[in-house]
Amino acid sequence: MQHLKNRVALITGSSRGIGAGIARLFADHGAKVVIQGRDPSALTAVRGEIEHAGGHAISLTGDVTKFSEVEAIRHDIENQLGCVDILVANAGGITKPAPLEEISEEGWRASVEGNLGATFLTIKSFLPGMKERRTGCIITVSSAAARRPHPNSPIPYAAAKAGIIMMTQHLAAQVGAYNIRVNCIAPETILTEYNRVRIPPDQQATLAETHPLKRLGTVEDVAQAAVYLASDNAGWVTGIVLDVAGGAVMA
Repeated sequence: MQHLKNRVALITGSSRGIGAGIARLFADHGAKVVIQGRDPSALTAVRGEIEHAGGHAISLTGDVTKFSEVEAIRHDIENQLGCVDILVANAGGITKPAPLEEISEEGWRASVEGNLGATFLTIKSFLPGMKERRTGCIITVSSAAARRPHPNSPIPYAAAKAGIIMMTQHLAAQVGAYNIRVNCIAPETILTEYNRVRIPPDQQATLAETHPLKRLGTVEDVAQAAVYLASDNAGWVTGIVLDVAGGAVMA
């Protein structure tokens, strides 16, 4: 079934990993997909996969930590496809764990700006049009690191992702009257292409045992959650945090 047929969907940070998986599945469900990132060759590869499967996609480069570039992305989309119906603010990046006192000021600011700041600026650009049209769907991406303290969590990343959760819920309360739904997905360890290489097989098996479902998450797991939240099946769902975590987070 094509739950997103003919809807224009922007997924930031979609040149690889979770973002690319969401873009591919959105296209399978009939959306006109915009993939965005800073690596033109990776974007071209994802767009090629979508088009080869019969989907519709365009790719745009840009730095979503800079409002002027986000605005340029929005204008390009509106000129090529029309207004964005579904916004998935996925762009961000994880940092290495370290004791708090060893975290540099530059590292802290980069993590907060790359995750929380990028999400804020992306929504800031696209929200006015959604309010004017009185319709829209926004999905933010947090992390299990924001939902449960752990001594090995990267603190700047966890703090930024926790900020995304609160921003999501406050925004949902603000814009519900405009028929705009705002929800958040919080994945735990996901076996992206990067993590399959970075995490040795024996460590993957150990991590899987810490989850009630006894496996690690896949990009498809997160993408399926995003399709649900973007579709009319979630028409009366807003302000939630959907933990795609195999039971590792229960709250």
